[in-house]
Amino acid sequence: MKIVLHLGAHCTEEGKLARALARNRDDLLARGVSVPPPGKYRVLLREAIHALDRVDPSDEAGDVLLDAILDSDEAEHVILSNENFFGVPHMSIGKGQFYPLAEQRLADLRQLFPDCRIELFLAIRDPGTFIPAVHAASAGTSLEKVLGGTDPGTLRWSDLVRRIRVIAPDMPLTVWCSEDSPLIFGEIVRAMAGLPEGQKIRGAFDLLSEIMSREGMKRFRAYFAANPTMTEAQKRKAILAFLDKYAIEDALEEDIEMPPWPQEVFEYLTDAYEEDLAEIEGQDGVRVLRP
Repeated sequence: MKIVLHLGAHCTEEGKLARALARNRDDLLARGVSVPPPGKYRVLLREAIHALDRVDPSDEAGDVLLDAILDSDEAEHVILSNENFFGVPHMSIGKGQFYPLAEQRLADLRQLFPDCRIELFLAIRDPGTFIPAVHAASAGTSLEKVLGGTDPGTLRWSDLVRRIRVIAPDMPLTVWCSEDSPLIFGEIVRAMAGLPEGQKIRGAFDLLSEIMSREGMKRFRAYFAANPTMTEAQKRKAILAFLDKYAIEDALEEDIEMPPWPQEVFEYLTDAYEEDLAEIEGQDGVRVLRP
């Protein structure tokens, strides 16, 4: 069995990606790819992992868990999505790093499914917006407690990626920037489902429709229909051209309370984030999806 696990991160497009996959559920199942409803497996997976604190799993535990997740689906590839797999939002930063529980959770995953092929998918985000977003999602928790004494300027996604590769070198990892998601949303869905480039799917432009005017989307869809043989690179160029003219300015801004840091801090975090992406691209076993 091949298990694809979407890890988040928090405050990226996790819910929208799950909905897009659900829209394609029947077509994917016909290809042997199961997309179970998140409500069916998240509690099961969480309880199974917590049980590992008390007792080692039996030889049949993974098969039993998969049978419960798949229900009546006959598939050799299952897609799971859970942004809380490494912990809830206020646990996303600690010990000077992103997701300090990552190693333990991945070790638990391998213990549960020792014979499965597991692939990991992770969206990352500019720390200058990620930190206030997870703070907002951590109701009742102060920014200081969310940071746990960590200097924001020292946080690097490449460190998390490196830690994942060390603890789970047999699990291929796909990474993308959340900021790029509207341009590559269909590519992300196809990658998770193991579909070939250009395979038609429902919802490929769901995120794009949130940041482009109705008139722009109408013209874009007409252009797309008139040019059905475009490559993914050509599609992205077209998207950028239409966004340049039809983007909804307010939709590009997130309404979250920002920390009272000097502007120079946010600029530093953005510059470091862009440099960090190059570091991630250079790591073995990591595929980076970029526009």
